[in-house]
Amino acid sequence: MSKELMMELNKQVSTWSVMYAKLHNYHWYVKGKQFFTLHEKFEELYNEATLHMDEIAERILTLGGEPTATLKEHLEESVVKEATGKENAEEMVKTIADDFAKIMKSLKKGMEFAAENGDDMTEDILNAVYQSIEKHQWMLNAFLGEDNK
Repeated sequence: MSKELMMELNKQVSTWSVMYAKLHNYHWYVKGKQFFTLHEKFEELYNEATLHMDEIAERILTLGGEPTATLKEHLEESVVKEATGKENAEEMVKTIADDFAKIMKSLKKGMEFAAENGDDMTEDILNAVYQSIEKHQWMLNAFLGEDNK
């Protein structure tokens, strides 16, 4: 496995760790008319974040690598930032949709590195994650009344 692929996979592990914490923050602190809808959606998304993080970390281990496993590393390597604690419900949804765009960009890089290494299995894993969050991003943008780019 190439160093670039390992770095991109670890970036994904770190990113999903930060997303897990961010989505929990939003789940706990969302308020307003959309509370019930968003409270449930954020829970769905943080449960999915856990699965993505674990699957990618286990793939790293399978390939003989070492997944990042500290909060310090996760915050340093993540392509997204943690929640500020000041977001309102609409800002929460917008932030997640924007975060998913950043994650999809990283996933594409990872898929390219996997393809260069002839690693179809890793490419498939990253592609499945990509498809899942692409759909979530579309739904979140629809919730906001925005067109997907």
